[in-house]
Amino acid sequence: MDKTKRKAVIAGNWKMNKTAGEGKELIEALLPAVVDAGCGVVICPPFTSIPAAVELTKGSRLSVGAQNVHFEKNGAFTGEVSADMLTELGVEYAIVGHSERRQYFGETDESVNLRAKAAVAAGLTAIVCVGESLAQREQGVTMELVRLQTKVALRDVSAEELKKVILAYEPVWAIGTGRTATAEQAEEVCAAIRGVLGELYGQQAAEGVTIQYGGSMNAGNAAELLSKPNVDGGLIGGASLKPADFAEIVKAASA
Repeated sequence: MDKTKRKAVIAGNWKMNKTAGEGKELIEALLPAVVDAGCGVVICPPFTSIPAAVELTKGSRLSVGAQNVHFEKNGAFTGEVSADMLTELGVEYAIVGHSERRQYFGETDESVNLRAKAAVAAGLTAIVCVGESLAQREQGVTMELVRLQTKVALRDVSAEELKKVILAYEPVWAIGTGRTATAEQAEEVCAAIRGVLGELYGQQAAEGVTIQYGGSMNAGNAAELLSKPNVDGGLIGGASLKPADFAEIVKAASA
């Protein structure tokens, strides 16, 4: 990646793991492990752990993100959390459109767009996820699908607002499966995403956007993936729950 144009960001998505007490222990183990990080480092714990996470990470290299955000400010949306609720707590990032949200909870490209706009409007940095299933990759429609997802997700997002957006390419077939896209596959799709951004916003704006890879990145493969020019970081699942492994990924992104 070109660090003169954009920042590397490693974000740990804890998913539905760790009670508040367990999360506190994990953060206390992570803090010394990332003290010398030369990249952005984000942890995204469950909602129940966010207040403690914000307090524990004050003045540190760690920023706190949420795993989702609703597109309305308030209302009859049982179980949802708004962007304003998150920012009041001190949250700085929000994952939007993760494949598990799309698969299990019916989120669509259109609702992802609404959530992304709500996050950015409230001052959060939206980590917007796009990616194909195994069947779609085998059908040869990866590029068309990812281009479409990117375009719809960013509909009515201005060039200025784009500065508060991170794109995350997460091939669905590589999430939680142990399978990982090769560095070449990751680079090909991340480059295509940047190409779409160039079409929408111009090449200069596109070059400033951080594009992560999020599909079973781990301590063993992070350096190779992050060596590619258009892979600017990672959205990390399982490895984010292991302080030593997460530290290795952060180290690779800091090089």
